[in-house]
Amino acid sequence: MKDSDAESHLAGDDLAAWAALATVLEWLPPALDAPLIRDFDLTHFEYGILFALADAPDHALRMTVLASYANSSLSRLSRAVSRIESRGWVRRTRDPLDGRSTLATLTGPGLEAFEKATPVHAGTVAELVLKPLTKAQRRQLQEISMRIQQAIRQQEGWRPQPPPSAGADQ
Repeated sequence: MKDSDAESHLAGDDLAAWAALATVLEWLPPALDAPLIRDFDLTHFEYGILFALADAPDHALRMTVLASYANSSLSRLSRAVSRIESRGWVRRTRDPLDGRSTLATLTGPGLEAFEKATPVHAGTVAELVLKPLTKAQRRQLQEISMRIQQAIRQQEGWRPQPPPSAGADQ
């Protein structure tokens, strides 16, 4: 067997590792959606939009930046933003710094909805992803995920803002 043949077929431990990850990739999104849809009529994708806006300076981001964070086309993002905008949770306006760009801004009711949905989402993530793992496995999961992200594209993915340091106020 040539080296190129070996890389064109997965087998053994490589196939088992891929099958496990592929199953998680298929099962996790609907499992994350279910409690958010049940309690808030909100998909995980839409929650991610609210999360990104809540985390952003002035609760606003350009639509192109949001699309990049979500690895989404602008049209998919626009449909999702339209859905949450119709509920009064997000407002779209022209970017005053660049009239060709559109800003999405989280509204007061959107922030309130986000804050109500966050414990539900966090509980689901903890139950499905974090609690089944040891602390060392959670660190490994983070490292493995970062390596896969970098293999997919060099652009850095979304990372949470670091918490303010205790000495910053002094």
